[in-house]
Amino acid sequence: MVRNMVVFGGSSHPQLTQVICNHLGIPPSSIFLGKFAVGETRVEVQESVRGKDVYVIQSGGGRVNDHLMELLITISACKTASAKRVTAVLPLFPYSRQSDIPYNKSGAPLAKGGIKVAGSSDYTFDSRPQTPLPGGPESVGLNGGADNLHRQLSKLSTDHTSSSAKSIEGVPAHQTTTRLKRSSTNSSVHTVAHPEQKLNGESSFQTKQNFEPQRGYRQWVAQAGTLVADLLTCAGTDHVITMDLHDPQYQGFFDIPVDNLYGRHLLRKYIQYQVPHYQNAVIVSPDAGGAKRATAIADALAMPFALIHKERRPKQVTDRHNATMILVGSVADRTAILVDDLADTSNTITRAAKLLKREGATRIIALVTHGVLSGEAIDRINASALDKVVVTNSVDQDDHKRRCPKLEVLEVGTVFAEAIRRVHHGESISALFLHD
Repeated sequence: MVRNMVVFGGSSHPQLTQVICNHLGIPPSSIFLGKFAVGETRVEVQESVRGKDVYVIQSGGGRVNDHLMELLITISACKTASAKRVTAVLPLFPYSRQSDIPYNKSGAPLAKGGIKVAGSSDYTFDSRPQTPLPGGPESVGLNGGADNLHRQLSKLSTDHTSSSAKSIEGVPAHQTTTRLKRSSTNSSVHTVAHPEQKLNGESSFQTKQNFEPQRGYRQWVAQAGTLVADLLTCAGTDHVITMDLHDPQYQGFFDIPVDNLYGRHLLRKYIQYQVPHYQNAVIVSPDAGGAKRATAIADALAMPFALIHKERRPKQVTDRHNATMILVGSVADRTAILVDDLADTSNTITRAAKLLKREGATRIIALVTHGVLSGEAIDRINASALDKVVVTNSVDQDDHKRRCPKLEVLEVGTVFAEAIRRVHHGESISALFLHD
């Protein structure tokens, strides 16, 4: 029994809220969650939270935007009602896959096609100037180097001087300059005079409103991860508890404490007790980004490790999304265990399973912390070479289990309940993962 604690559960995963409260020995607190006719989220806190520690449990699966707004309104309501501390418990952190700007190695935004700059013939955002050698000549610019640039600037200066000296159809130059002066500060609208073109005895003026980016201008994209972190902080969140962030750097976006729990310990126990002769199996990472996560499990269990490398060498710029998968390691006549943190469309793990089966793996098991399984993921898994897919219930899996006979769900509510208890009493959370 834990005192002076209030636990509110959102509408994303009521079963997980009930498991956590049962482990803590307290009932879920009363809260009303609904919507107005227009679609706005409505939240009513129906218990006193004055001077208490409040924990709001809300996962990022399903209707992510509705659940996020519901979480923010609940946190704000608790903070307004004089709660001592409000902790957001997010088993699956929303928008955690958009934590940084998706730039490639050249520093340019990722795009399916090369982004051409208006007015240039060979320059794209994928181009990079050459680095000059020490003591060598300067690098050649985009259009002929610095000499060409100086010539163009001199030409523009000469044209401007000659045009200002002339008058347009008897109008003095200073009056023409006054007429051509911009009336607003909007840089995207320019008024250009053409003296050689006449219309009804007067000069014709052409207004140009199309914005043409300057050479070297980068089309920036939004950082949704930073925005969500700021929203949670501004709503009044004092602490965040989550599990297996897709990008660990996400914790640096917060000015408040963030506890990132690990799901690999549940996966490691499953391998030990549910996979027969696991010492002869191979831990496989489906991509290079998850190699550290997979090697941690392989080292703890003294198992061999293999890696699937995606070789991206498109023949055309528009084929950037196509990649060839290459297996680094051996899985012949062995059980292959794919380890990943998140499965959304399941395209990565199903393609990896096809490669492992072609390389001679006898059985293929996928261990995933967050099984979002959106879109055609279930149909893709049922038709794939995967023998079993093991996920945690950080996202509601009731509908997925009915549709996918290969799916097996691990309980993660006890881990969050113990983390909440330790945070409430000021104990160490890292002790949860010491199994020596």
